[in-house]
Parts: sequence; C-alpha cells; structure tokens
Amino acid sequence: MVATAPPSDATVLFAGSNLDAWESADSGPANWTVRSGYVEVKPGAGSIRTKEKFGDVQLHLEWATPKRPSGTGQARGNSGVFLMGRYEVQILDSYDNETYADGQAGALYGQYPPLLNASLPPGEWQSYDIAFRRARFDSTGHLREPARMTVVHNGVLIQNNEALRGPSAWLVTPPDSAVGDAGPLELQEHGFPVRFRNIWLRKLPPRAEPPADYAVRTDRPTISSSALKKLAGRYRSTDGSTPAVVALGKAGLSLRLTDATLDLLPLTALKFEATKTDATVEFTLDKRGHASALTFRLGGEDREFERVK
Repeated sequence: MVATAPPSDATVLFAGSNLDAWESADSGPANWTVRSGYVEVKPGAGSIRTKEKFGDVQLHLEWATPKRPSGTGQARGNSGVFLMGRYEVQILDSYDNETYADGQAGALYGQYPPLLNASLPPGEWQSYDIAFRRARFDSTGHLREPARMTVVHNGVLIQNNEALRGPSAWLVTPPDSAVGDAGPLELQEHGFPVRFRNIWLRKLPPRAEPPADYAVRTDRPTISSSALKKLAGRYRSTDGSTPAVVALGKAGLSLRLTDATLDLLPLTALKFEATKTDATVEFTLDKRGHASALTFRLGGEDREFERVK
C-alpha cells in the first residue's frame, strides 16, 4: 500500500523518525521502537498517547500486523487506536482469522462490527481513515449528541457515521459522560509487535449546534402496555409488496421490515422514532381504539401500511 501524504493543514503525529509528539500512558517517555520509517509496539511497555489533545478530527494512520502470525482470535496482532483516549477502532490481524464480530479489525470495539472484513494479509501495510465527532453535553452534563465515527479501511467504507453508545469496553457498555472537549489519541499496547507509520490528523472546524429536537430526549411520554398492545400486529404496505410486524416486548415496541428490526421509542401516544436510524412510525386508530394502519417515514419518504391481523 502506498503511503498517503498528509495535506497542508494536517498535524503530523508520526513521520517515521521520532516520537516527539507522544508520551506513555503514565506521562513518561513513549518507549516504543522506531526504525526504518515506522514505530513498533514494544510488548510490555504500555500504550502511548499524544501529548496534545484533540476533539473533532479526520485521522489517517497506517498499520501492519506481524508478517509471521501466531495465535488465533484476539491473540493475533491485537492493538487499537483510541479517539480522545475513549473510543476504540480495533486493530487486529483479521485475515483468515475468526473472532467475535465487534472485536475484529475495523470494529468500533464492543459496539459495531465493520460492514465487511477489508483486511489484507499479515505483514502488509493497511490504512484507516477516520472521521470523528466528539459527544456534546449540556451545561448540566446530560448527553445532547453522541460521539460519531466513520471509518474507511484500505479504501473501503466499514463504519458509516455510527453513533457511539459510550466509551469502548469489553462485554459492557458504560454510559458516556462529559470529560471535556478534547482528549489524546492513544495507540494500544496489547502484547503484539504491531507497526505504525504515517500518522496525521486534521482538526475539524466547529459546526453549528444541533437543533433542540436533536437532543437526547428526556420528556418521552409513558404509554401503558395495554395501549401499546393495541398497536402490535401484522401489517402490509398498501401496494402489497412489503410485510411488517409490530411486536411488543419487555423493552417496548419494535418494527420488523423484511430482515431489519427497529426498536421504537415514543414521541407521542401514536408516533414513535427508531433508535438506530432516522425513521418514524405513526399509527392510525380505528373506532375501537386499535391500530388500523401505520405510516413509516424515512429520508422524507412516506410508506403506508394497512393492518392485516
């Protein structure tokens, strides 16, 4: 893979000769090995992080796992890059190497598997291009807008503007919390001599504050189970092409369309929003107070469904 030259407005963090921009995780010297234009993880030396802190960025880095792999699953070329020291994009030798989905190369660790496995064979240089927007909080520390991440692996989009549920962790999802507007970029030492080169980033300019109705809602109505039960059932699009099922579970309503299932959160007694996409579902009631139809809106387009059972 040909190295990507940094643009004129980039902050160059590693150009191949020194670790002047870096320190250890305990603020000591960055004790990794620099040679021949790359830096190599020194097993047992701990992770390293940038001395400068960053918020919203475009990040480019190139990495290579050991050419002669050993081990399987997570025990093979394991490392990671953490934005703001909190949100990890996993680095792993995922070439012909099975592991759990949200732990493979390109995963937003513990939360989102990559859209596909774009890994090259071990020893070959690979690239990540990452667009990151930090989380926003109000003056009382409540989350207004989650952190978001887009990742391109070796030229292939593998994470598409995903909303992070909180800092990266294994088997748990801790809630996000206000920790300031910036944090260090961190490279993980996980016991394997993974190599890095050509690390640079661009600080992204601030954008306009999100509209008030984009904030994480705290004013959702409480709807009884009996009322929700009247909305559950089988539906079909008015053109007869698409079936839909509205189900009531312990967590509330969900909508299944073909092979996708969306959890629904109430906006009103009859209007709901999906949790993982910008879609809304609005129900129409018959004279008995049971749902007779629903309108599914996504991307400004409405699709009408009639209840069939």
